[in-house]
Amino acid sequence: MFEALWLSRLPGLLRQLSASRGVIFTMHRVLPEAPAAFSPNAILQVRPDFLEYVIERLGEIGVDIVSLDEAIERLAAPEKGRPFAVLTFDDAYKDNLHYALPILRSLGAPFTLYVPTALVDGVGEVWWQAIEDIIARQDAIALNPGGETDYVDTRTVAQKQAAYDTVYWQMRKMPEAERVALMRSFASAYGYSLEAQCRGLVMDWQELKAFADEPLCTIGAHTVHHYELAKLPVDQARSEMAQSADVLFAQFGKRPVHISYPIGGAASAGEREFVLARELGFKSGVTTRPGGLYPHHVQSLHALPRVSLNGYFQSRRYVDVFATGAVFSVMGKLTG
Repeated sequence: MFEALWLSRLPGLLRQLSASRGVIFTMHRVLPEAPAAFSPNAILQVRPDFLEYVIERLGEIGVDIVSLDEAIERLAAPEKGRPFAVLTFDDAYKDNLHYALPILRSLGAPFTLYVPTALVDGVGEVWWQAIEDIIARQDAIALNPGGETDYVDTRTVAQKQAAYDTVYWQMRKMPEAERVALMRSFASAYGYSLEAQCRGLVMDWQELKAFADEPLCTIGAHTVHHYELAKLPVDQARSEMAQSADVLFAQFGKRPVHISYPIGGAASAGEREFVLARELGFKSGVTTRPGGLYPHHVQSLHALPRVSLNGYFQSRRYVDVFATGAVFSVMGKLTG
């Protein structure tokens, strides 16, 4: 579909004719290395050169890169004006410091970094990556989705992917407390340190200070433990959101007014979470539901859509498609 849209040159026309005013891009990791053959989380990573090209190409096609605050102001403006894009990064990975920040600075591109505070403390769990890491180094793993242990071969890439899908979705469907217990048990069984992994992947507070001090950067909240909020009792969900803002305020002296809901799909955050964000004083909340930004989003600033710069589609010719919010609004409606 991306190829067909690029060949048709339709994205440029849509940006001119559509009522969509802009897009918010979602990114996570920025890494120069090509992913391994088995890398289910490669969807979350883009190369530094691709990030640099995205920023440069947006300027070439007349799309302004703006802060989240300016995007909200432009949405409220009576006239459409120039199309815009907002760059956002979730989870505060160390590679954002090493590879993304120099590019963003050199090109003068404003951006938002959403921070899960327990992960920065080094006590959270990057569990989706941990599953990949464990399966990657094993020739077989033990699964017990129905209560009985089943040993599964994981020698080939296809077998590893199938095992990953099984474990990942088993955990996604669990209440968060049960998922945490299962993840810890799974990691322990294979001698995998979740604490060391978290400390190795996610910035500590001193490293994060480079972003807090960066004029181009807006620090946003991303809860404490990166739990799927919709799975939590309302008081716990509220606490996850409020406490993350409290911690960031204590660390940097500025309370974040924007929040990103972890995972961010319909099963992870819904109307209850949007109301909580508004009640807690956040100015905006972003999901991972695909779509462009339209004037009507001024009335639903706590349920904003985003467009993922998907690591599987790092082709320069697709940037024009990524920048066209109307395309992803249609996709969002089709996928429900």
